[in-house]
Amino acid sequence: MLMAAVNWFKMSDKPDMTEIARFDKTKLKKTETKEKNPLPTKETIEQERKGDATP
Repeated sequence: MLMAAVNWFKMSDKPDMTEIARFDKTKLKKTETKEKNPLPTKETIEQERKGDATP
């Protein structure tokens, strides 16, 4: 019985590309991404360095 279940659910090394081929990109909503935690600019880093160097 276990062997029948294993044969029914076969794993493959190659992914099934049929769903990807049928995917319709035009149905996606347009979004605008915003960076939540932007990296500091070079100027900001220099200001922090100068501020930390003074006693």
